[in-house]
Amino acid sequence: MASTSAEIIAFLLTISGWVLVSSTLPTDYWKVSTIDGTVITTATFWANLWKTCVTDSTGVSNCKDFPSMLALDAKIACLAGLIFILSGLCSMTSCSLYANRITSEFFDPSFVAQKYELGAALFIGWAGASLCIIGGSIFCFSIAENSNSPRRGYAYNGATSVMSSRTKVHNSIPDKTPPKHFDKNAYV
Repeated sequence: MASTSAEIIAFLLTISGWVLVSSTLPTDYWKVSTIDGTVITTATFWANLWKTCVTDSTGVSNCKDFPSMLALDAKIACLAGLIFILSGLCSMTSCSLYANRITSEFFDPSFVAQKYELGAALFIGWAGASLCIIGGSIFCFSIAENSNSPRRGYAYNGATSVMSSRTKVHNSIPDKTPPKHFDKNAYV
């Protein structure tokens, strides 16, 4: 009885943890920074896994999507690949142990209870585990390839206004300045 209740509690805790971790993916505020100046220059910067945004004191937000979800720091990306490989190995092990038990009972002549054969769920589990291992390996090797080429920063080109668009039309000299990054005066 104590073993059953401990398993139920462990199951509920792990499912609750999985739900909470899954709910962080669409959440916007993974990192937040606020620059307080006067009422006019207050800005809040925030980012998540897919975009970075800035909101000014009037509530206007400007967001820039990352060019690739995989444009992560190399250490984080490599860790993600290793986690995929580990999850695949764990799934492969559990499916294989269960299949071993089924086949051992099936071929044991002294086993007199109901005999079972391998079901479709085991084959799906093996396929999913293999995909996790292969995908994690490819992910790790692609990180090694990308580490040879330098990564670009995420540039902020600034908001266009009526005045800035008029000066661009009259300005015939091409602008060779690099794109601007977010700074505290992005909306002032």
